[in-house]
Formats: sequence, C-alpha cells, structure tokens
Amino acid sequence: MRVQKAENVTKALDFIQSRGVRLTNIGPEDIIDGNLKLILGMIWTLILRFTIADISEEGLSAKEGLLLWCQRKTQPYKEVNVQDFSTSWSDGLALCALIHCHRPDLIDYDKLDKSDRYRNTQLAFDVAAEHLGIPQLLEVADLCDSARPDERSVMTYIASFFHAFSSMDQAETVSRRVEKFAELMQSVWLSKNDYERRVRALLSSVLEIQALWSAIKFTGTYSDAKEHAANFQKYKQTTKRNWVTEKQDVTTLFGNVQTKLRTYGLREYVPPLGLALADLDAAWNALLESEARRFRAINAQIREIKEDLRKKFANVANDFERRLRVISSELAAIEGPLEEQQDQVKQVRTSIPEMTDMLRVVEAIDEECQAANVEENDYTVFTVQDLAFELELVVQSISKKIAFIDNQIVSRNMTNLTPAQLEQFESTFRYFDKDESNTLEQSEMTAALASLGIVYSDEDMDIIYDQLVQDYGAVVFEAFINLLVDIMEDQTSPAQLRESFRGIAADKPFVTELDLRVAHLPQNAIDYLREAMPLIENGEGEPGFDYEAWIDDVFA
Repeated sequence: MRVQKAENVTKALDFIQSRGVRLTNIGPEDIIDGNLKLILGMIWTLILRFTIADISEEGLSAKEGLLLWCQRKTQPYKEVNVQDFSTSWSDGLALCALIHCHRPDLIDYDKLDKSDRYRNTQLAFDVAAEHLGIPQLLEVADLCDSARPDERSVMTYIASFFHAFSSMDQAETVSRRVEKFAELMQSVWLSKNDYERRVRALLSSVLEIQALWSAIKFTGTYSDAKEHAANFQKYKQTTKRNWVTEKQDVTTLFGNVQTKLRTYGLREYVPPLGLALADLDAAWNALLESEARRFRAINAQIREIKEDLRKKFANVANDFERRLRVISSELAAIEGPLEEQQDQVKQVRTSIPEMTDMLRVVEAIDEECQAANVEENDYTVFTVQDLAFELELVVQSISKKIAFIDNQIVSRNMTNLTPAQLEQFESTFRYFDKDESNTLEQSEMTAALASLGIVYSDEDMDIIYDQLVQDYGAVVFEAFINLLVDIMEDQTSPAQLRESFRGIAADKPFVTELDLRVAHLPQNAIDYLREAMPLIENGEGEPGFDYEAWIDDVFA
C-alpha cells in the first residue's frame, strides 16, 4: 500500500537526517513517485557527506581538499594539468598519473601514447579495478566523448582513489617504523657480537703467550738471555701495545653499547659468562703478573744491572702504571645518566696533570739508569715509552669518552630523527673527524655531507660553514647534527611498535613471515626479526612470532 511505502521511506529519511545529513525539498512522496531530479540530488548529498566530506589536505576539505591532493600528486607530470573535476580528466592521463605516482609498478607512464585518450582512460579504469579495488563508476565515453564531463560523477570516482591510496600510505608508515627499529636492534646486536668476538680473541692471545713463556727454558748463556730480553722487548713494543689498544677499545665499545641501550630505553646488555669486563681485567692482571715473572726470569740471567737504580725506577714506574689502571678503571666504571657521566669523566680528567708531572719524574730516573748502563729491571715490566704510550691512550680515551657522551646528549635530544639516522650521522661525523677533535674543518664537513648525498656549491658551503662557526664556535657534533635534522623524521616507542605490528599482522596476536613480506620489509630486517622474536602456537599452519613478548623483552 502507498501509505506503507511512505512509512518505509520515512524511516530511511529519518535515519539519514540522524547522521547529520540535511535533506531539503524532498519527502517520501517524491521518492515513491520516482522524482529523478530530487532522488539524484539526495544521492549526491549522501556521496558528498560519506565519501568526500572527510577528505582533508593541507587545511582544505571536501572538494577543495580533494582537488589540491590531485594537483600535488600529478604536479611532476608535464602533460597533466588538473584544474577541475571535469575537462581536466577527459584524456585519461590524469588518472594514469595518479596511479603511477603511488604504484609505478602498475603503469609505465613514460610509454603511454599521450594522444590516445580512449586507451589511456580504459587502462586507468582496468588497473584501478583489478589492482586497487576501485570499482569502475564511469564509462570511457563519460570522460572522453563529453564536452564537459559531469563534475559530481568524476569527483565521486576520484574520491575512491584518495581513500585507496591513503590506506596504502598508512600501511607503509607502520612498515617503515618496524624497519627502523629492526635496524636499531640489528646495529646493537652487531656491536655486542663484535665485543664478544674481540674479547674472546684477546683472552685467547693472553693465555697463549703465558703458556709459551712457561714452556721456554734458558740455556744459561749471556747471549741467550739477551736474545730473550730482545724478544720480550719486541713483544712489549708491538704485540703488547696492540693488546693495550684493543683492551681500551673493547672497554670503550662495551660502554658505548650500554649508553646506546640506555639512550633508547632498552634492556641493559649482560655479556656471556667469562666475557665481562671484570673477567678481562682479571686476565689482564694475570698477564701483568706473568710478564713480571718473565721479565724477572730474564733479568736474573743478567747481573750487571745496578740494584738501587732498578728499585728506584721500578717503584715509581709501577706506581705510575697502577695509578693509570685506577684511572682506566674509573673511566670504565662510569655509568648513570649522561649528564652524570659527563661530570664523572671531567673529574677523572683532573688527575692527568699530576700524572704528567709524575711521568717527568719517571723520565728523570730513567735517564739516570741509562747513564749507569742499566738496561733491564727486575722490579717492573714498564719502560718510560710504555708509560707514556699508556698515558697518551688514557688521555685519548678520556677525550673520546667526553666527545661520545656529548654526542649522545645531542643524539638523545634529537627525538625527531630515527635511531638509524642518528647512527648514520654520528658514524659519518666520527669518520671525517680525522684528528678526533670532535670538530670538522670546512673540507671535512664538505666531504661528510657529500657522503650523505648532500652537495653544495663552494659559495653556499662557505656561507653554511661560516654560519655554523658563528653559532657554535666550531662545527661540533651538535652543529653537524642540527644541520641534518630536517632531512627525515620518525620516532620509535613501544606503543608505536605494537600498533605497527598489529597493522602488519591484521590485529592477530602474532605475526608470520608472510605478513612481514606483504608489508614490504627488507629481507635483512625479516631475517633478523625471525631470529629475534619467540615462536608462538597458532592454528594457521605457518610459524607465528610473538611480537608482544619480544617488544616487552627489548624495552626496559
């Protein structure tokens, strides 16, 4: 009955109005009687409200926002000039450009026949329907054979492209966030592996040399004793110094790993059993004791050495070396917030002038020994050259530690850069800081920027360098990182990672290797995540990985 039909239509119209859609001059009778003009007007109102009204681009919304979005996406294509939702779309090139801008793998834009409007339009319709899930709302004739294509129909169809590509951009964002975090974790993993490998090698070498010394027997001749003394001296000047450098480097590497983990709020690194710094120090102390025994055994074969000068030099040299070890231990034990570490390192540095004065005393006593033709000493394994070398190493280590902490403070405050970017910029700065002064000369800064793909003319580089020197006094790490800070922006947090993993896993409590591949993660990131994340039981037949447990584990 007509009255029943009117009641049904009224229910529908009431619901539409309850959603905030304003209907004007249309009632149930108009729809029942098939008033085409009013019905089409109502349909356009619904399309405008639910498909186009929520579009926003740079502060503009609805029609203006959609038009601006189309103009920005097609701007690089010289044959395309989008000015409206009518004639600008009549040759099919604007549609092909929209698809190519977001999915260049679907259309080879450069090979299109720009004059074949029918074929280009049909190609865009087919690709959108088959690969993007956008239904063909128009016919080729609607665009190509009409003097002025219907604006509302074109706008409705183009809005489908906006929504399709907006969803694609969101998927790429969560994938990139996971990729960046995987790169950070992989860099930490590589640093930890490097530390463990180098400590194992150093401990093995230290034990091997001690076993060799224990097996050597003297023949009792002076020439044999002098030969052993020469070999031992060669060891101290080459192998031992390399070990001293390596020990200092692995100690610094361990501190850097811990600082990086604390910077990003990750769980502190605990080395495997037997590879901690305390284990290395114990082995090093054993080496020093073994060296002392070896040296005393050699000196026992040579009786021409003056006992008083030997003891005098040994006491001062050993005390100097012990103080150096105390300073090195204090430097290695520095921990806590970056600002506290900075104060602790500066406090350690205050002992260097006293050590320099003490080294002059050691040198003066050594000159007395040389004047008396005293070449070996039973009471110490150290020479003036050894102590000067170790003092220089400690001074360099303190300078490097101060520079590293300063740089970490700068890096920590750069929250608008990703960890991977900070790592890249920091390693680039260190590489081109040849004199380890924590500053870059103009030529070094030019080369550093060029290695990152940033090239300026000589005149522009002069202006940039002078401005940085004026602002910072020199091109320090903070100046360099601030120069690069606006290149890319991203952040990593537990909440963001969980949201990203849920997006990749389609809200499953686990993620599969197929999910990671569909999200277009690089193979090295997939391999790392597959090894790092724990397996979880699931009913899909393919191994699943518990990303929730993994995120809880890596964040402190």
